[in-house]
Amino acid sequence: MSEPATPESVVARLRPHGRALFWPTVALLLIVGATTYFFGRFPEGWENLALLGVAALLALLLWIVPLLLWLGRNYTITTRRIILRSGFLVRVRQELLHSRGYDVTVRKNGLQSVFGSGDVQINTGLERPVVLRDVPGADLVQAALHDLMEANQSMVAARRQQDASRSPDETSFWGTR
Repeated sequence: MSEPATPESVVARLRPHGRALFWPTVALLLIVGATTYFFGRFPEGWENLALLGVAALLALLLWIVPLLLWLGRNYTITTRRIILRSGFLVRVRQELLHSRGYDVTVRKNGLQSVFGSGDVQINTGLERPVVLRDVPGADLVQAALHDLMEANQSMVAARRQQDASRSPDETSFWGTR
């Protein structure tokens, strides 16, 4: 009898750094400030309504759309795999198993170094590496991925060794009794 497999558990749920929402928030504050300053100063009522419409449109384009794009990208690291989800209207889901093995690299620009974030590149041997963009605590994520990959590869090796040491029985080969 084989041992029951350990259940998969979530190690971390990540999003890109919240710093990506800085400029959209500044734009929202400017829109709200300008709208409250100019509202009621126009002689015609339709001009004040037009101001509110333009402000709402700008808030939608400059704050809500970036917020939804930021919320639409997340990364989940479990004990068995990495799950990348992105997109708002069209969702894309990609999974990488730790047992398959990969190379993890962290790239940081100057601003990312200040905030402790970075781009975690996972090279799986395919034509393009998978990138976790602007992840907070990128060095910690890299260390965790190395540990998880090592633990999963040792579990796979132990399972293969256990299967190889098993005595062959009649049902494991075709045509023998």
